[in-house]
Amino acid sequence: MRKRALACLSLVLWLLPVSAPAATFEQMLLKLDFEERADQVCVKLGVDTIRRGGHLPGADRLMTSASGRAIVEKDLVVAKHAAVRAKSLWYELKFKCEVSADHMKALSFKYELGPEIPRSEWQDLGLWQH
Repeated sequence: MRKRALACLSLVLWLLPVSAPAATFEQMLLKLDFEERADQVCVKLGVDTIRRGGHLPGADRLMTSASGRAIVEKDLVVAKHAAVRAKSLWYELKFKCEVSADHMKALSFKYELGPEIPRSEWQDLGLWQH
């Protein structure tokens, strides 16, 4: 259930108009619990970092807990079982993301991109097609 709620929230956050003010994103973050807030700021920085890094220029979605839950310890989010989507395909992803003390900003995002995840596994992992 939590996985679906986070997936829906991630989708809502990414569907915000590009021109939506930063305050809107911050207001939404304030409604989340501390761990979910860290999760979401890492998702935002993660997609931007992966896209700009050139490994997956079409990256548009990131799920922090595809086959296992991300761990939030103080100001660090560690995900060993994440997934990132690019051009309608999902890829395995591991990352470490440092966040501010209030979990309102992601400060750094280091990642390791894995192989493509077969479509036959998407449903079990809670990955969406569109």
